[in-house]
Amino acid sequence: MRRLLGILLTVLCAIGAAVVTWPEFFRLERTYPLAQVISFRGLIVAGFGALLLVALLFAAIRPIRRIALSLAAVALIAVVVNAAVVGTRGTGTGTLPEKTESSIRVMTWNTAGDATSPATIAQTAVAMGADIVTLPETTIETGGQVAVAMRDLGQPMWAHHTEYGSDGWAADSTTILISPALGSYAVTAASQDGSSNTSTVPSAVAMPIDGNGPIVVAAHAVAPREDFMVDWRHDLQWLADQCAGENIILAGDFNATIDHMSRLGTDGGTLGRCRDAAVLTGNGAVGTWPTSYPPLAGAPIDHVLATPDWTPTGSVVLGSLDAAGGDHRPLIVQLERTG
Repeated sequence: MRRLLGILLTVLCAIGAAVVTWPEFFRLERTYPLAQVISFRGLIVAGFGALLLVALLFAAIRPIRRIALSLAAVALIAVVVNAAVVGTRGTGTGTLPEKTESSIRVMTWNTAGDATSPATIAQTAVAMGADIVTLPETTIETGGQVAVAMRDLGQPMWAHHTEYGSDGWAADSTTILISPALGSYAVTAASQDGSSNTSTVPSAVAMPIDGNGPIVVAAHAVAPREDFMVDWRHDLQWLADQCAGENIILAGDFNATIDHMSRLGTDGGTLGRCRDAAVLTGNGAVGTWPTSYPPLAGAPIDHVLATPDWTPTGSVVLGSLDAAGGDHRPLIVQLERTG
């Protein structure tokens, strides 16, 4: 009986480890509560590592040695595979390459409304040489202050935004700053019912009026709380649909890791035709939220993605601003025109 129970326990643990490690195989990556668990790959590695140590300790007890060693083997495999996933996606790079005549830099930062000062945002954007700045949870009033501060620092920007309602709540606003060097832009109309935008918090779509700048989508998907799972899945699909054409950059708070984007990519893309720049440049496993967690323990839910018209050449997740007030880290990516 003990042997049968041991086999059953080992099989159940192996299935559980497989689901957590490879949720897309079971088509469970966007289901509650697994979607929340798999956001934190670094913690999953640590959790299976702890299970491995506990199982090895119990292996010293003769009557349950076989069961403990079997569980240790499952945990070891899970640690190795999840650590390999983290390593493959990239555990962090600290510098960007020099800008060229054809390169642009994109910065995205969920500023948590007034929690982050306009001066801090402006100084960071100028220091990073950002040509496009997407600011979920930032009102146009704050965005305007950032643009003025950037102009005073020698880097003028145009400010655009999309807003749901007019109550001034920062989460109902998403702002984009775009360098005049990329041409003139206009933001497309959005409906709050989600038919032409994300469902609960807005995304902003900036279309070039002149010049050869890219279409810019400042993304903000709703968080995958239990009551918002349907809306969250809708938002990810809507964002994927925005990346069906050419010369498109998506940047913002997706409230999703690339695990959640499985099966939403086309033509080799991560989401629609867009590819995740951080993954391609060694930062795909670095957590951008929350700032209270170490980078490799956090969830990489802020992204910059682009169609194949753009080639990512570098990225940085700034951990030096964890005390700036918000709970997200800024992500900066350098892109070069392909060809």
